[in-house]
Amino acid sequence: MSEIVTFGAEGILTKVASLAQQEFNLLRGFKGELTSLRESLSKVQAMLQDAGKKKDRAEAVKMWVKDLEDIAHDADDVLDEYEYEVLRRKVEVQDQMKKKVLNFFSLHYNPIAFRHKMAHKIKKINSSLVNLKNEAASIDLVASSTFQGGSSHDAGVDRETVSSFAQDEKYVVGREKVVLDIVTTLIDSSNTPKNSLSVMPIVGFAGLGKTTLAKSIYNHDEIGRQFTIKIWICVSVPFEVKSILNKILVHFKLEKAQEKEAALKNLQKHLKGKRYLLVLDDVWNEDPDKWNDLTSCLSSVKDTQGSSILVTTRSEKVAKIVQTLPMCNLGKLSDDQCWLILKNRAFLDDSAPLTKDQERIGRDIARKCAGLPLLAKVLGNMMRFENIDRWRVIQESTIWDLSDGDERIMSILKLSFDELKPTLKQCFAYCSMFVKDFNIEKDDLVQLWMAQGLLHRSSSQSNLEMEDVGNQYFNILLEKSFFQDVSMDNYNVITHCKMHDLVHDLAELVSKSKSKDSNDGRHMAQPSALELQGISKGIVVRSMFFEGEVLGNILSRFKGLRVLKLQEADIDELPNSIGKLKHLRYLDISRRMIERLPQSVGKLYNLQTLRMRNLYLLKEFPKKLQNLINLRHIYFDRGYVMRYPVGMGRLSNLRSLSYFIVGKEKGCGIEELGGLKHLKGKISICHLEHVRDKEEAKKAKLAEKTNIRKLKFEWGEDRSSAINNDRDVLEGLKPHSELRILKICNFSSDQFPSWMMSGNLFSSLKKLSIDNAKNLIEWTEAAIFPRLEELFLRNCNQLKSAPTHFPCLQKLTIHSMDSGMPIANISTQLTTLTHLTIRTMKELASLPEGMLKNNKNLSYLEIQSCPDLTCIAADVFGCCASLESLSISWCPNLRTLPDGLHTLLSLKKLIIMDCQSLECIPVTQGVASLCKFPILKCLELCILPEGLECYTSLQMVQIWGCSKITSIPTTHGLPSLRELVIFNCDGLSSLPSGLQHCTSLEHLSITYCPNLEAIPSLDSLTQLRQLHIYNCDGLKDVHPSAFAASLTRLKELSIGGFWKELDSFPAFQVIPQLETLILFGWPKLKSLPEQVQHFTSLTALSILSFDGMEALPEWLGNLASLENLSISLCKNLMYLPTLEAMKCLTKLKHIWFFDCPLLKNRCNKDSGPEWPKISHIPHIDFFGDL
Repeated sequence: MSEIVTFGAEGILTKVASLAQQEFNLLRGFKGELTSLRESLSKVQAMLQDAGKKKDRAEAVKMWVKDLEDIAHDADDVLDEYEYEVLRRKVEVQDQMKKKVLNFFSLHYNPIAFRHKMAHKIKKINSSLVNLKNEAASIDLVASSTFQGGSSHDAGVDRETVSSFAQDEKYVVGREKVVLDIVTTLIDSSNTPKNSLSVMPIVGFAGLGKTTLAKSIYNHDEIGRQFTIKIWICVSVPFEVKSILNKILVHFKLEKAQEKEAALKNLQKHLKGKRYLLVLDDVWNEDPDKWNDLTSCLSSVKDTQGSSILVTTRSEKVAKIVQTLPMCNLGKLSDDQCWLILKNRAFLDDSAPLTKDQERIGRDIARKCAGLPLLAKVLGNMMRFENIDRWRVIQESTIWDLSDGDERIMSILKLSFDELKPTLKQCFAYCSMFVKDFNIEKDDLVQLWMAQGLLHRSSSQSNLEMEDVGNQYFNILLEKSFFQDVSMDNYNVITHCKMHDLVHDLAELVSKSKSKDSNDGRHMAQPSALELQGISKGIVVRSMFFEGEVLGNILSRFKGLRVLKLQEADIDELPNSIGKLKHLRYLDISRRMIERLPQSVGKLYNLQTLRMRNLYLLKEFPKKLQNLINLRHIYFDRGYVMRYPVGMGRLSNLRSLSYFIVGKEKGCGIEELGGLKHLKGKISICHLEHVRDKEEAKKAKLAEKTNIRKLKFEWGEDRSSAINNDRDVLEGLKPHSELRILKICNFSSDQFPSWMMSGNLFSSLKKLSIDNAKNLIEWTEAAIFPRLEELFLRNCNQLKSAPTHFPCLQKLTIHSMDSGMPIANISTQLTTLTHLTIRTMKELASLPEGMLKNNKNLSYLEIQSCPDLTCIAADVFGCCASLESLSISWCPNLRTLPDGLHTLLSLKKLIIMDCQSLECIPVTQGVASLCKFPILKCLELCILPEGLECYTSLQMVQIWGCSKITSIPTTHGLPSLRELVIFNCDGLSSLPSGLQHCTSLEHLSITYCPNLEAIPSLDSLTQLRQLHIYNCDGLKDVHPSAFAASLTRLKELSIGGFWKELDSFPAFQVIPQLETLILFGWPKLKSLPEQVQHFTSLTALSILSFDGMEALPEWLGNLASLENLSISLCKNLMYLPTLEAMKCLTKLKHIWFFDCPLLKNRCNKDSGPEWPKISHIPHIDFFGDL
């Protein structure tokens, strides 16, 4: 990059100048030097602005800027050393140290010696700055009359959430047909041969929207319906098969494997029998052998027919290597489509009118985007909030003179980058520390920026904290499309994001250009052991992200570190030398097998962020942890440590503390929270039984902590009932009125404190949870919750009353109550519910009158374990138009469901379980939207709803334990049905006549139906993968085509246990691709079905209840693919096939014998005649008595 890059120097100068302006308590001895430093910094800052404009003598100016940045970093280190000394002295005072003689004579701790040392260092820096100013004159640098750190139009975005982002990332223009075509092709690819993966590449140059297109396909509803599992992996470089397999394991929340074979073994468990879609984004590998290695690994997973891989790549060579389906050559968008994207970005308000000039210039810029949606998006963001003159500047920019391709794209991204002020440029460049496609936690990123001193408040932002400034910076970068793929919590607050790979390339580019030919290596991501050993002493490293092994005591060499991220490092202990990193402000040791922390951690006085999540083996925290008085954020998990840290009250700068455990010992009392006045976010306060009374509780000063948004109060669950001061304690813990979420657990008093009984406190509360308040009787109806959206009540068994004013309530959960009175109170005025869950409630005969009719947006209704429920509601006519899920279970006295269920036009899931008195499901017409319909253990239910064939979206039907159902009323089939399970239905005598028309069926299971007499032809069910028909002991007639060769996708078959008078197995055809077979016999059968010998793909065979069989057939040796053999409940079985036949089963690894007493005796290892036939098998297990 040819231009002179000054933002690094500007950023560090801004930080140092800010530090130099502070009033120091130890100024005696170097006040004059510090004044000179301030003046010198002011002058070189003004010169630096001129340096960025120099085109002639560029190399000399670059060297000057480099020297300035190095000097500024030296100054930063010196002033930081001073700050460390101030903090050390504060700790010393707090500890009331008595070793005054030692402190005086020590070079480091003697105040006079320290001031002399500081004066010398600052004097040296001043001298260097004087020389630098003199050099400036020789290269024609002059001080600008005014110094500006950034462009005037860099307004901050002062909000936590940006509503347009979630919608914007779904806003895809001009690719609708391409999406539909690819979705159709991937779904149709299920016709590929056994275990053959279909691969479709999307190829196109950078910025065309390949990844966006792949996301649209990945999130398409039809893909979700057709593929059981979806996996997204960003590959980039290098292409390593083991790494890709491990990323798939991480998708399943599994640990990474050390070896490829171990990874494959785990994948077998999670992918076998599943149809999956794997997206490999940003593939660059042009080595066919590596690609074949990956596909070979994936193809080795059993029974994944119809699975597909979608690849995005810029390389047509890559596309040709991987493709088995026609590649998608992604074309450019039209000028009109680019204009649509650009306009959507530039004008968030669709109703805002455009002037003629705006549309003319905007369309011209859109035309110059050359069909690239990424450019339209970035430029649209740049143009937002700008006047027409700024639009003209973009229109007339020289970047349009560059040829199409990566150079122009990077130049436009760079143009957007150049619009940022210097500190934002540094923040963006720092993001190059993360690997491509990393899911960046927003709070973590802000804390990393803070540790590097990149967060500066302007004069108008003096009331903001550094974290607030960091959130503003984040949102600015997000609005300018430097971040994407945001994740939000339940309250639309952004928590995570990613970077487009081109944007990440830009971050790497500007990060390298900033430090080129200078003190590069200040920030090191995933350095190797060799790189660490090769770093010269002159390089001051400020950040290290480790992923692999950390060399012994090497950290002590890098005393200038501000950030040390060991989250992925291979370590089991921290060295004592960690305490020498006096500049360290950020330390992450999460997810490591660390058993103890050295006491020297307590010397990291500058530390701002300490992350210690998932330290499973850590037994206790070091006592010196309380010395980290500059700490702002500490993260550790409850339950993984033996003891809670002592003296947390000394950490008066804390902003983040996820939980506090009240203890009896000194330094663990509730009063420790009193001095933590800066706490924000969320905190749980546990073991409140150790708080004596209201006055002691008040020492926590919660009412003053106005930045806490989520608060949980928790008492111990197992306490003496005689101790009951909870109401008094909770009275003293009164929070502030801006609280958003409140949880109260194990409260044992019969009344709430006064602040819970009035309407004065909860003007902002969104979520309230009261859990296990077993003695609570009264909660006054006068309490008002004007903004509450979620209410959770559980185990409040004696509660007789509850508030009635919830004008915004959306989610209501009531669990384990002895009375229906609370829901009657709460529902009185409710009109806004979307989710209602009622579980284990006594004395509830029906839902309160009008509850369903009044809450027209209700989408989820669950009623479980309500023994007195006899009626949900009289009918649902004219209400519940939005209801998508209805679940009724364990309601033994419920006799019928409401009338009008067919009017629920949005209903997708209807679950009825263990309602033993239910007689009727009054649906006379089809529910076209219904997808899932399980009915379990409804003993009195005689008939299923009429017109099932009208349920055109139905995908799953399960009927379990409904003994009075005699038939399933469908004659024309269910075209979308994929799963039909009928189990333990004693009265069922026939299967639905329309079964052969259910051509999408993949799983069919009919078991333990003793009166079922016939199985019709199943040869039309060509999508079947699993078929189970067994233990139907009245079954006499099985159609010859029930188990037909046309079932070419069938991989798992369980049959048998039919009418006991049958002399032989019903005929079935050879199904060569079958992998798992389970055979159930009956007493009259003397042998296995002969057809089994031709199932040469079998890997697992189970044989059960063949009491009449004495010997296994010799042809068993033909099953060359067999890996697992299980023989159960064959009481007369004595003989295995010959030794020669058993030796043919070369892949057999495991054999089980369950309750085969004669055979077990004959397979005795010492003297059994059958033992030599199986002695070569690696694993043999016997279960059951002799």
